Amino acid sequence: MFRSRTVQITILAAGSAFALITATAGDSAHGEGNLDASYTISFARIPVGEITATAVFGESEYAMSARARAGGVLKALLVDGEASFSTQGTIKGGHPVPTTFISKIVSNTETSDVTMVLDEGNVKELAATPPPSSDRVPVTNSNRQGIVDPLTALLFSAAAAGEGLSPEACRHTLPIFDGHHRYDLKLRFKRMDKVTAEKGYAGPVVVCSVSYEAIAGHRANILLVKYLSEGREMEIALAPIAGTRLLAPFRLSVVSTLANLMIEANRFETSMAPAPAGTPANVAHPSDISPTRRDGVDERCVEVRSGVVVCQKVPEPAPK
Repeated sequence: MFRSRTVQITILAAGSAFALITATAGDSAHGEGNLDASYTISFARIPVGEITATAVFGESEYAMSARARAGGVLKALLVDGEASFSTQGTIKGGHPVPTTFISKIVSNTETSDVTMVLDEGNVKELAATPPPSSDRVPVTNSNRQGIVDPLTALLFSAAAAGEGLSPEACRHTLPIFDGHHRYDLKLRFKRMDKVTAEKGYAGPVVVCSVSYEAIAGHRANILLVKYLSEGREMEIALAPIAGTRLLAPFRLSVVSTLANLMIEANRFETSMAPAPAGTPANVAHPSDISPTRRDGVDERCVEVRSGVVVCQKVPEPAPK
């Protein structure tokens, strides 16, 4: 699938690392909610792939899955194939703690499978194929400690003082290990912006700059590693998930002199569930703004925090 397994960095980890890279915004209390999203991958404004993602957040646990497909003009440059990823874990003190991560990447040249069991950020069991070749930077035992998987990567807690879409959501360095590669994604606040999906969310986002640093498991001469490491202008835009204090990627862009790579949501739909006991009132009982109708679908918009308004589909009544 992906000409290099490292492509996972671009498509998923960096922001598929998108498919569902999600960030918490606020203190430790969480409601329950779901996110269903689909993204278009484009290169030089030409559609070359797609990503679909699903996430379920409970009071004390979470689960996410994503599927990605890329090809077209990217075959000659970066990627060609399909991939699936899933992760699950617990939420402790407002922080996601992954327990399992599974990925499968299929290309014309090879198939990569990873099954990883984690305990408090440390890899306890790892089954990864194919085995690493001798021309890769070796992955040491210390590279497998204090890490997160690519899907959980951006599911982090912002500063306790953060309010909704706060610059604090961007002030993180993400130590990622995908079973083959160890790398850091360094985020910095860039600006606030507004976005509109074809289906679902329309409203403000917080935009972070992203820099990539390869640590281990990579080939130094691989095109994609060079492409991401040579000071590319990368940024990710995070949007709120209704019913939670979470942010999820809405858009990822990589700017280069050749052409721009863009991963952007065309569908970003959320649903809310009752928040657990003890959740602050302004989260458990958001202010109702108004019912709306968009593309023939009824929506209800609510003010979640600090003037941030999010909309979701109104469920159809069950047939009698």
